[in-house]
Amino acid sequence: MLEAGIQGVCELQVDDTNSAKTMGSGALDVLATPAMIALMEKTAWTSVQPYLDEGCGTVGTLLNVTHDAPTPLGMTVRCESELIEVKGRKLVFSVTAYDEVGKIGGGTHERFIIQNDKFQSKANSKGK
Repeated sequence: MLEAGIQGVCELQVDDTNSAKTMGSGALDVLATPAMIALMEKTAWTSVQPYLDEGCGTVGTLLNVTHDAPTPLGMTVRCESELIEVKGRKLVFSVTAYDEVGKIGGGTHERFIIQNDKFQSKANSKGK
C-alpha cells in the first residue's frame, strides 16, 4: 500500500562518467547536476516500486530542485527520498542529496504511476 512516509536511499561515486565535463552540463570535474537529478529520481522510484502492482512503474513528471554545492571526483553522494503525498496516481517526494561534507541539493520530485506495457506502447507508436 502506497502511503506517505516511504523512504529511500541510493548512493553514487562521483567519477569521470558523471562529471559536468563529461555530461556536457559544464566544464569542470565535479558532479554534474543531471547526474544528481538522476540519482534523485532513482532514489524516489526504487523506494516505491515494491509497493506497486505487478506490471506497474512510475515516470518522472516534475522536478523542483537546487544544486547548492560542488562535489569533486572521488567522493560518494547519498540521496534520501521521502514520499510526502499520494494523490491518486500522482506521487510527490522530498529529495535531498549529500556528499561526504554535507548537503549539496534538494527539493521536490513528482512521479506518476503507469502501466509499463501501455506506456511503452504509447511511446513506441510515436516513431511510426
